[in-house]
Amino acid sequence: MNSTLIIAPAGTWNLDPVHSRVDFEVSYLAGTFKGHFNEIGAELAVDGERASLEGTTKVASIDVNEENLSAHLQGPDFFDAERFPELRFTAEDIRLAGDGQVSVDGELTIKGVTQPVTVTGTVTEPIADPYGNERIGLNLTTKIDRTAFGVNWNNPLPSGEPSLANDVAILAELQFVKPGAENN
Repeated sequence: MNSTLIIAPAGTWNLDPVHSRVDFEVSYLAGTFKGHFNEIGAELAVDGERASLEGTTKVASIDVNEENLSAHLQGPDFFDAERFPELRFTAEDIRLAGDGQVSVDGELTIKGVTQPVTVTGTVTEPIADPYGNERIGLNLTTKIDRTAFGVNWNNPLPSGEPSLANDVAILAELQFVKPGAENN
């Protein structure tokens, strides 16, 4: 049974973007197409037994190891970065199910469309870093139907099947830092 438990000491935890990443995976042709976003931001707020999470990523920072394809993904066929420059995730309650397992009901916004999503994963115990800060790791995954967000591009194969699947896996490996007393 899930219950709300303290996932980290109270306070505001800021994302360490150097040690964090947000990736995506989708079936394409005969394999899996993968990419990530280079510019991400997030904040974890813990108040007693409640924890909330807000995160964003800049669409222009999408990286799929090919400049022209990254540009296509930023265009109107996919994310339309000019009109919708960021993706956003918000969650008001993170549930800890024991053994570091978490479940998060939140809202994801892509191309101006907001849909509810359930994200699952793990959280680490707080750990002190060499600089006097506390850190936690939050690893989250979810699967979404991209067409529910208006990302409808596809290119049919000769068989008539679509070349790109609708289901997209999103994987976030996040490290949060809470400044220590000497850094306040």
